[in-house]
Amino acid sequence: MIEMWALYGLVLAGASVISNDAVQTLGTFMASNKKTAWWKLWGAASTVLISTVLYSWFAYNGDISFGRLDKIPHIQVEWYHALAPAVLLMLTRFGIPVSTTFLVLSVFASTVVFEKMMVKSMLGYAIAAVVSYGFWMILSKFLDEKKKVDSNYEKYWRVAQWCTTSFLWFTWLSHDLANIAVFAPRQMSPEFLAGITVMLVGMLGFIFYEQGGKIQQIVIEKSTTSYVRSATIIDGVYAFILLYLKQMNNIPMSTTWVFVGLLCGRELAIATRKNKKIKKVFPIVLKDFMKIMMGLCISVVLVLIVQAMS
Repeated sequence: MIEMWALYGLVLAGASVISNDAVQTLGTFMASNKKTAWWKLWGAASTVLISTVLYSWFAYNGDISFGRLDKIPHIQVEWYHALAPAVLLMLTRFGIPVSTTFLVLSVFASTVVFEKMMVKSMLGYAIAAVVSYGFWMILSKFLDEKKKVDSNYEKYWRVAQWCTTSFLWFTWLSHDLANIAVFAPRQMSPEFLAGITVMLVGMLGFIFYEQGGKIQQIVIEKSTTSYVRSATIIDGVYAFILLYLKQMNNIPMSTTWVFVGLLCGRELAIATRKNKKIKKVFPIVLKDFMKIMMGLCISVVLVLIVQAMS
């Protein structure tokens, strides 16, 4: 039987993770498919979500976190543990793309594990920024993303985008489901699994219904992200970077940092190739970086509060 605070934390974590981090994987998908009914997009994303949860549950003996909580033992959840996702949910409503990994898992992790999470997340930011900068520097030599896709090829790009988004959504979930499962038993019963799956699908539906919410602004304000071709390319690059980091080790990391790093490198590359002044792009990049640093600072404060309460 799950304790009251664990259940409270589980619901808040599900809501905050889906609403805050969905923009990373589904933001470009929503931005470039505005003409498609929201419930169709929701149905496609829900199919991948359910499949991913079931795969992890069977493959990892009842654990839906893909083994990413191996170094974070299950403990009795207190009210101050549930405080973390509550703060995250509040920040999300203001459109701040903070790291759910730092805010949620940091209050459960030891100091050593928290340090490893920070190092891996910073490394992920750097890798994403460098890879995306190099990739878009080369790509922009052959492709002008501001030019619309020829109508004869748009349907092929549309299919490619749905496939790429599905792959990215699966890869992202394999990282961030740990941020929700940390409040749950490590080996879930079938009934518990069914309940948490229904909850996540319902929350996902709300995100599609409101078209990503305020947090979606971080995607919309970037260059050509509402174009199907650009959205497909962004999702593909992001998915492979996450897959590489997933295979590195089982230490949880901030996918938000990786996503912001990717957009940072892409914007700088586009500005460089188009001979735009970097100072026009720098404020956008700096604003995103300051937001994720704000989340890190809040995480450290929460860790200190939990240590004082424990």
